[in-house]
Amino acid sequence: MIIDYKEQGTDVLVIGAGHAGCEAALATARLGLRTTLIAMSLDSLADLPCNPNIGGTGKGHLVREIDALGGEMGLNIDKTFIQSRMLNTSKGPAVHSLRVQADKRKYHEEMKKVVENQENLDLIEAEAVEILTENGEISGVKMSTGAIYPTKACIVCTGTYLKALILMGELQYSSGPHNSKPSMELSDSLEKMEIELRRFKTGTPARVHRDSLDFSLMEVQPGDEEIIPFSFLNEGKDIAREQVDCYLTYTTKKTKEIIMENLERSPMYSGIVKGIGPRYCPSIEDKVVRFPDRDGHQAFIEPEGLNTKEMYVSGISSTLPLEIQKKMYQTIIGMENVKFMRPAYGIEYDCIDATILKRTLEHQKIKNLFFAGQINGSSGYEEAAAQGLMAGINAYCNITGKEPFILDRSDAYIGVLIDDLVTKGTNEPYRMMTSRAEYRLTLRQDNADLRLTEKAYKIGLASKKRYEKMLEKKEAVEKEKSRLAKIILTPKDETNEKMKILKTSPLKTGISLYELIKRPEIRYDGTKILDENRPDLPREIRLQVETQIKYEGYIKKQMEQIHQFKRLENRKIDFIEDYSKISGLSNEAVQKLNQIRPDSLGQASRISGVSPADINVVLIYLETKRRKGENA
Repeated sequence: MIIDYKEQGTDVLVIGAGHAGCEAALATARLGLRTTLIAMSLDSLADLPCNPNIGGTGKGHLVREIDALGGEMGLNIDKTFIQSRMLNTSKGPAVHSLRVQADKRKYHEEMKKVVENQENLDLIEAEAVEILTENGEISGVKMSTGAIYPTKACIVCTGTYLKALILMGELQYSSGPHNSKPSMELSDSLEKMEIELRRFKTGTPARVHRDSLDFSLMEVQPGDEEIIPFSFLNEGKDIAREQVDCYLTYTTKKTKEIIMENLERSPMYSGIVKGIGPRYCPSIEDKVVRFPDRDGHQAFIEPEGLNTKEMYVSGISSTLPLEIQKKMYQTIIGMENVKFMRPAYGIEYDCIDATILKRTLEHQKIKNLFFAGQINGSSGYEEAAAQGLMAGINAYCNITGKEPFILDRSDAYIGVLIDDLVTKGTNEPYRMMTSRAEYRLTLRQDNADLRLTEKAYKIGLASKKRYEKMLEKKEAVEKEKSRLAKIILTPKDETNEKMKILKTSPLKTGISLYELIKRPEIRYDGTKILDENRPDLPREIRLQVETQIKYEGYIKKQMEQIHQFKRLENRKIDFIEDYSKISGLSNEAVQKLNQIRPDSLGQASRISGVSPADINVVLIYLETKRRKGENA
């Protein structure tokens, strides 16, 4: 046995330096633990191997929450974005989601710089091949060189690298994203630990040369004039910069014909692919098959960075052979003379069934072994980063003897994400969407700091500066709401003339400005003509004031629902060792409850196969134990 990494080893060893690995390692290091981050290639740290953007519907909420908790993704993309857009602005604030284009190279470089300069954190290029345990607990990790790194905790963040297989028509070869080296041995180590592996698949479109495209035939997609940062530490005016354009175009009937003529050459349809692909990010072959009546599909042309002419063709991922890909892309409007720089491809990889994990992302049976990111069956950079951050925090809690840090479904989108993965499981790459959150009116992206920063500050991850900035925001919002409630408007002719300007009905009785803002057609900014002494407030304060006033009744109802939810969520059942000993449970419920090991009655109620009748049986069991004075 070779031990060559410091005699005392490390507190936390993170395998994989993608988005999950970086957030996990930064979290534990910032919390004071000696941390080692292992990357198969330092050039792939925080890589964006697929789409060159961060955020989007639902995903933008995750990035804001990561930032509110003291993570790095929001700060990093604020430094490296090249276009910024707020999505869904025609709808209510609950589904507003920020999405920005990233400069791929700069994103990697800036994150690498942060990691390299982080105190308590060592970044090392190495390949982990075996996870070592003693008496059901992590003891170390073995590298391909034979070196063994002793560690108190291990966080596995391997992304799409485990036995990764590239698929392009009849061509197949072992490789990670961007033709990087795959991890071929770690899967075997996991299986020896009786961790069952599954095969998932994802894909990416071609990268094409900018100069070969005719943008005059496409629709320009500019960025927003007003920049809204991802990080609550930043102001829009401070990160504003010249933005690049993206472009919208469409496939044609000819595209469809070429795909259908060559469909049997796609590994997806020839039976070669074993992995399950993402439902919400289908290949162009899938789109054509699923929607046979449509002759055209959207394609977004997105720059990969400021210092490259590579353009990402969003929406046209494919596993067809290269020669067919070229013919197909040439039928897309404005791409008739397209030149390929990198072909589209699919990639298969090993992942686990996350129902073997606790909500801390720790393995149920192996102490201090955590998993985060795409190895848990999720898809996307944002989902990975959120899991990495939570795994890092909980590794810290385990090592230092603190209570687990768990966000439930009413706390954050991160809580929804992790609960869905470990409680419900997933049979396909999981993607976060606003529709997955039951309490999305209170889990808005604009109030992530108000919801989460205090929790992170108490742990020690959110800085004092971040915490004080959140308190200032909270105080400013409450102060302005209180001021508006004291301004009473009366039905004077002068006032009603201003009502006409605001395109709202005239006043018949006195009303506070606070109540007037509740009218659907009234905006907070528009009422300035009625409010001569209005303070000059930042955009985020104005938005918060308007949202809290307009949706006050709905938010109150949702808070009542959350209160009921918390009652079940706070009823702990993690002490129940064997559900087969509880009389009256269905056989399926016994099997599922023993497998997933829910820590609360609320979590148990969300397990597929556990019925309301089964929950009532558990409730009766808990009440019986309580009356007997036993642990319940």
